[in-house]
Amino acid sequence: MVELIPIRLQKTWEIWNVRGVILFSLSLQIVLFLGAPMRKRTGNRLYILIIWASYFLADWAASFTIGLITSSRNSSKIIERSDLLAFWAPFLLLHLGGPDTITAFALEDNELWLRHFLTLIFQVVASFYVFLETLPNNKLWLPTSLIFLAGVIKYSERTRSLYRASWGTFRESMLTDPDPGPEYAKLMDAFSSKKRARLPTKMSQTVDAVIRESKSAFYSSPGPRDQEKGLDDFEVVKYGYHFFKIFKGLIVDLISHNDRNESREFFHERTPEDALEVLEVELNFIYEVLYTKFVVIHDIIGYLLRSVSSLSVLASLGVFFFVDCKHGLDKFDIRVTYTLLLGALILEAIALFKLIFSDWTTAFLDKRNTNPIVQAVRAIFKKYLRIRRSRWSPPLKDDGLPGTESIRTTPVLLRRWSESVAGFNLITYCLKQLPKKSNEENADQCLLGIFKKTTHHLLHHIRKYCRKEVIDRLGAKDFLDEWRYASKNHFTISLWVFIFKELREKSEKAVTVENIQKISSARGAYVLEENKMKHGGEEVLFETLKKDYIENVTYDESLLLWHIATEICYHGSEVDHDSKAVDYKFISKLVSDYMLYLLVMKPTMMASVAGIGQIRYRDTCAEAKRFFSNKGLGPNNKEKEACENLIGVNTDVKPVHVKGDRSKSVLFDACMLAKELQKLGEKKWEVISKVWVEMLSYASNHCRPDAHSQQVSRGGQLINLVWLLMAHFALVEQFVFTAGFGPAKLIVEK
Repeated sequence: MVELIPIRLQKTWEIWNVRGVILFSLSLQIVLFLGAPMRKRTGNRLYILIIWASYFLADWAASFTIGLITSSRNSSKIIERSDLLAFWAPFLLLHLGGPDTITAFALEDNELWLRHFLTLIFQVVASFYVFLETLPNNKLWLPTSLIFLAGVIKYSERTRSLYRASWGTFRESMLTDPDPGPEYAKLMDAFSSKKRARLPTKMSQTVDAVIRESKSAFYSSPGPRDQEKGLDDFEVVKYGYHFFKIFKGLIVDLISHNDRNESREFFHERTPEDALEVLEVELNFIYEVLYTKFVVIHDIIGYLLRSVSSLSVLASLGVFFFVDCKHGLDKFDIRVTYTLLLGALILEAIALFKLIFSDWTTAFLDKRNTNPIVQAVRAIFKKYLRIRRSRWSPPLKDDGLPGTESIRTTPVLLRRWSESVAGFNLITYCLKQLPKKSNEENADQCLLGIFKKTTHHLLHHIRKYCRKEVIDRLGAKDFLDEWRYASKNHFTISLWVFIFKELREKSEKAVTVENIQKISSARGAYVLEENKMKHGGEEVLFETLKKDYIENVTYDESLLLWHIATEICYHGSEVDHDSKAVDYKFISKLVSDYMLYLLVMKPTMMASVAGIGQIRYRDTCAEAKRFFSNKGLGPNNKEKEACENLIGVNTDVKPVHVKGDRSKSVLFDACMLAKELQKLGEKKWEVISKVWVEMLSYASNHCRPDAHSQQVSRGGQLINLVWLLMAHFALVEQFVFTAGFGPAKLIVEK
């Protein structure tokens, strides 16, 4: 009989299966412990894919190894001493508990806390069963018991973290105590009895003084800013934590009105740079609450359990090293055991360092405490925070940025988010998707030229077929498109300052309910209306821009129109030496590419506002490719040439009157918009940049909270910062007051 699996391979597996898989499980823990924090600092899909694979393999490896140990504890071929197997089993509980830096890969994992709780029970029972079978002759009973205790604590921490971060529990924690109000039935009985007694009685409802004062402060304009106050590193973390506690309800779309005035006043008095740092800390707290163990570690019970688990691992290593319990064990098995113990201990030591020097600990350090020990600790933390401080640097010459620009250059290991702005350009993408043109003008006149041309077209069709039949069917098209065509641009100071000042200015104008609702729902029309009143003589032009390209089209259509028009204007403009115009032009281009990136590459972020954005984008790309191909353009041509051909098209008649409305393409409608924008002359870039910031604000304000929370674990995005900033500036509809009356009083007149 032919053996499908060779005998030699079977014997190797019997000898090495437990040893190999348990070491593999330890390796995955190290990868997750050191690598998981990087996913909040980078948006690289390949890196996130590696973390995803490690996350799911880690649980599989630990559970699989416990199963192997349980089924093979009596096999002499695996290992000579079953008590060593019983000693290894609790290490898998440690591994199932996972590192502090990751408990969930996605928000959906938090909802599986009950499954993890049941797994905890089953795995604890299995490990304990293996341990009981070795008693009373187990010489390793003491170190095994210590590791077992540490494993149960670790896995309990993970289950508790998942439970605390689940949507229902998190939302429940944000709800205040129920308020039934005054006893209506009792009050009405008293009212009726007074009426029956023919006493002059009336019910008086007065405006609550506290609510009236709060409303007055909220809807009033902030006071003048005599000076914008700077923040030190400690204050940045403390304010970030303070506002995180107030605004964490944004995660579950539940905002309390308490302390909103404080937040609004605080950010009005800050410089854009300080405000950015506070928001980054706040964003980091959101990440750690949803995806790590930090929220359950940083309390009295958490500190106590962490001390017990760490000391248990250390004591287990001490007992195994000093006590004579290794007699008769295989030398390699002893090395494996030391590897597991030292690996667990090193991970515990690094976790302790991260626990101490975390934003959570920093937020609790009180600088008013004059105790010498506290002051010494503060001095240490001050140096540590100085190392972690975000950095701005001038750009390199080949970055293509204005010479006065500053960019974020914080080392990747110290970042709280990706500190970059992704981009995706429709014109560039369509050009690169076309087949390359032959460089030889007379290629058709010689056999070699004809052969080259035929071969090139054949390869193009083969690639096209593979892309359609293989890549598209596997669902990898978006992944590869982002890999090849999405750009990663620097996060610049001018971009953030411009966004911050625009939102702060709008916050100052949000003094009525109507204004707040109008600003929070504006997607370009508010800016154009302001410019219409500001620039006399151009009312008709601004009204056309507002009606035809903002209000009378859907958001996704408007985004595509303005993206293509911005690209045409960008490549069709003369070189401008005015620094303000250069900044506006650069900001317009950066935000335009970023918004299309969100629409195409992050559809979940734009799901609530995109409509049929994907269909409209595909139709527009198809028309652009056909147009460029007819004009003889391809990957070797620059975007400037493509834009010059587009702007040269006669658009006297609207495309819909020529083509009908079957195709959703907006390519030539965008050309019409570009021609309208060119009429603005020098003002066009200021107008375009403000429209784009308003579109970005609208998308951030109408994006689902869970999409924001999900993106925080994938490098974070500019849109997440704008989302928080709008909430702090009270530019969200949830802050519109509807309450205004206190409880009624029963008044009996004399």
